[in-house]
Amino acid sequence: MAAGVPSEQRMANQIASNLRHQPADRAAETLAAHIRRFWDPRMRARLFALVDAGADGLDPVVVEGARLLRKDQEERVG
Repeated sequence: MAAGVPSEQRMANQIASNLRHQPADRAAETLAAHIRRFWDPRMRARLFALVDAGADGLDPVVVEGARLLRKDQEERVG
């Protein structure tokens, strides 16, 4: 990845790359679960901001995983 890529984008894309052996929907669920468990709320917020801004270079699995994660967070809040 090029210099200047936000760390959340780089890390999320690496996770997606490691999940490439799974079908895309399963990979997105696994990515969301990993981020839910291991990323702090500030990191998740920065990832959501990148997805919302349509950041160049985001893996489609990351975009779908972020959507699933956001949906799960909204459901937990109420």
